[in-house]
Amino acid sequence: MTALERKKGKDLRSQQVLLRPEESSLPGLSSRQSATLSEQVQDALLQLAAVVDARSLRAALRDSVQALLPSTVCVCVYTLEGNSRLLSDDPPHELPQEGKIRNAVDQLKRCQCAGFPPSELPEKYRSYLAAPLTAHQRAVVIPILDQERIKAIAVLLVGCSPLTDQDEVHLNTLEKHVSVACVRVQLVQASYQRPPLSPSPIQPHNALLQLNVSEQDYCELDHNILQLCGELYDLDAASLQLKVIHYLQQQTQSQCCCLLLVSEDNHQLFCQVVGDKVLEEEISFSLMFGRFGQVVEKKKSISLQDISAEERRQLSSMLGCEISSMLCVPVVSRATGQVVALACAFNKQGGQRHTEVDEHAIQHCFCYTSTVLTSTLAFQKEQKLKVECQALLQVAKNLFTHLDDVSVLLQEIIVEARNLSGAEICSVFLLDRHSHELVAKVFDGGVVSDEEKEFRIPADQGIAGHVATTGQTLNIKDAYSHPLFYRGVDDSTGFKTRNILCFPIKDENNEVIGVAELVNKMNGPWFNRFDEDLATAFSIYCGISIAHSLLYKRVHEAQFRSHLANEMMKYHMKVSEDEVSKVLVLEIEPIKKLHPCFAEFTYQPRSLADETTPMCVLSMFEDMGFINIYKMDRQTLARFCLMVKKGYRDPPYHNWMHAFSVSHFCYLLYKNLGLSNYLEDIEILALFVSCLCHDLDHRGTNNSFQVASQSVLAALYSSEGSVMERHHFAQAIAILNTQGCNIFEKFSRKDYQRMLDLMRDIILATDLAHHLRIFKDLQKMSDDGYDPKSETHRSMLLCLLMTSCDLSDQTKGWKTTRKIAELIYKEFFSQGDLEKAMGNRPSEMMDREKAYIPELQISFMEHIAMPIYKLLSELFPGATELYERVAANREQWTKVSHKFTIRGLPSNNSLDFLDQEYELLQSQGAFGSDHLCLNGCLDDGEAGPGL
Repeated sequence: MTALERKKGKDLRSQQVLLRPEESSLPGLSSRQSATLSEQVQDALLQLAAVVDARSLRAALRDSVQALLPSTVCVCVYTLEGNSRLLSDDPPHELPQEGKIRNAVDQLKRCQCAGFPPSELPEKYRSYLAAPLTAHQRAVVIPILDQERIKAIAVLLVGCSPLTDQDEVHLNTLEKHVSVACVRVQLVQASYQRPPLSPSPIQPHNALLQLNVSEQDYCELDHNILQLCGELYDLDAASLQLKVIHYLQQQTQSQCCCLLLVSEDNHQLFCQVVGDKVLEEEISFSLMFGRFGQVVEKKKSISLQDISAEERRQLSSMLGCEISSMLCVPVVSRATGQVVALACAFNKQGGQRHTEVDEHAIQHCFCYTSTVLTSTLAFQKEQKLKVECQALLQVAKNLFTHLDDVSVLLQEIIVEARNLSGAEICSVFLLDRHSHELVAKVFDGGVVSDEEKEFRIPADQGIAGHVATTGQTLNIKDAYSHPLFYRGVDDSTGFKTRNILCFPIKDENNEVIGVAELVNKMNGPWFNRFDEDLATAFSIYCGISIAHSLLYKRVHEAQFRSHLANEMMKYHMKVSEDEVSKVLVLEIEPIKKLHPCFAEFTYQPRSLADETTPMCVLSMFEDMGFINIYKMDRQTLARFCLMVKKGYRDPPYHNWMHAFSVSHFCYLLYKNLGLSNYLEDIEILALFVSCLCHDLDHRGTNNSFQVASQSVLAALYSSEGSVMERHHFAQAIAILNTQGCNIFEKFSRKDYQRMLDLMRDIILATDLAHHLRIFKDLQKMSDDGYDPKSETHRSMLLCLLMTSCDLSDQTKGWKTTRKIAELIYKEFFSQGDLEKAMGNRPSEMMDREKAYIPELQISFMEHIAMPIYKLLSELFPGATELYERVAANREQWTKVSHKFTIRGLPSNNSLDFLDQEYELLQSQGAFGSDHLCLNGCLDDGEAGPGL
């Protein structure tokens, strides 16, 4: 073999020369490992595939071992001579009958050791293989077994480094190739020996000699067949068939030859090459009837007079000429013993008939070439499968671009199914589980939009119904003979149904969601096994795409319902121009005109009338300078404030007045603590707007209730935590997105995104669970000293300020604190009543029959409120009065608790206690001169008064 020929060996098909099909790829290696073998290794194995004599075999073995094991220092080769002797030719040496090497050979097992006794080795190899070897050297015995793996036909003694796992894999590869090469050399050598008197069925050359073929002609025949074998190593299936057919035409002196290849299921013949012509499309023949099927079954040759007139007509049509003589010989795989092809010779020259010599010449040819033919056809099938897989990937891409419309998707499925399978007609049915029917509204002609014209059949009747019920593919080769086929449709339409392939379409849970039905194979007599496998793969893509399309449709419907609900909400929340004009009828009032003490911590914002609060919000915006700094449109700002006000429901506590009170406290912090020295302007604005929006659409129940009741809000947000807080932020964004309400419309894109991020983080911080998580970090920030240049410090400070605003009612006088407690517990007890109705046990602070309000309030103030305002006073000395007032209110709750511990609770309803407590303290003159507040502050989480 030349270097150029070995270079061509990069193609793995070149390793298939004279190998069995299972040996056509590198044995013992995966396709990935095989592909990574070096060019040198491939050349060595190709050299093994080309040898035809013992001396060349030994040389090729040495080269192969040295290529596979780069650390090799010597290779001693023994091959079988006669029936039992294993001999080496350099120098001639017979393998000892006893000893360490013989034991390894008898056990038919590879072994490695630290060396062999010198007496067992030829003198030439003792310095390399004799014991003892160093730790970095090993002597390896490699028995090469025959095809039945019952005896050794060659032995390799190798000196090398210790074997690695990769070396073991390479040796497995080598053993397979060497075994095949040894058998081939033995057969070639035997062919040059005079045959025995009685012919052997596995040696066609013996039969040739018995038929009075001269030894000179016989030797020429061997020379020709060996030359043919040498030309087949690097050919595709079509080129290989052309070579073999040309050889057969010469040997049988025929006008034309062809190979009829047998399908895997033995039901079909197909022809790819006729004479010197490669067909553009395969020609298929049925093996169900006629003599060709008997040739495959009985493995006996036939001639022209043995076939039917119909078969003769089919062959004449394929050849394009009349047939005067024919010889059809079965080609049997040496690996499986099955017929893999029919070799056909037509029209012997001179008008003669084909003889037994022709038959044995064909058999002699395939004695050597059947393996490579089978291997090449197997490779061709792999290539075809690869192409089909690529086609399926393209199909998947096509299908997944039509998920938005299931009807268009089904139409695409029909087109792709027809293209892949070569079917004349395709129908797709979806399973309607409610009516238990199969529904087809998409046909080859298009989509039926009229529901009255949909085609519906019971889901348990007919071929499609059978497949839908069983979930199994049904391949019907003759429709009219099948009991499930209804012929009446064909009779009424004139259409003739020949064959059907019907397969289920399943979703990701392996549930049948539809059925696809292919009718009439166009390029063959019926749908074959390959079509079934292709349909199975195709149905997976169909199932996933249909299921996702239906899900996509449901998601769209849910989005439409959401848009509809938003439209209804916006209609009912709509702010009229009259309302906006009413707020802006005059200039925005200065803060001092609202109340002399409006900017002081002692002011009670709940004393304001509800209708005046929107104007007060505008006044605070104006006084903090935000309207001028950010060039806010006043009408937009008024409309935004009115929309936010309408966005609050009317639970006892978490309502608009609470939001206004929290926002007012944010304004107080700005005016009294100098926030501009601690935060950026945009951060202060985000804090103030967040205070307005932080409880939007609160339903009077906390996060735990949302999860326990499996509410819509829990479905949307429970995986992220802080269910209500995320809903409040979403509602704030919805208002900003409402036409005429975006107060940040003049922001740059960067500032706008930052504003939304700040609002999200600040509103999420109103969950007291979040506050408890970061409290240690807040304390550390206070201890180390606040750094206004630190983004982390500013972020934590915003969270602390939001929480202090949210709980600001606790910083007011005692009367306000007591009234706030009443509103809070009204809300809590309403939730507790709902939980009881659901069959759940509410927590103590939610249970009107068990809650002891003074004790719960004391616990809340000690563990939550007081630490917050203590920390605030450490950061802002001006906030000390806030902490002191909270501490005073805590002492007041202690006094109340002590009085009622002596007197006892007034009733089983904890709210009655507040009435009794109010009367008691009023009679004792305990109230100061606070304004009577109407509402108060608490976050959405479970943490709150009565933590």
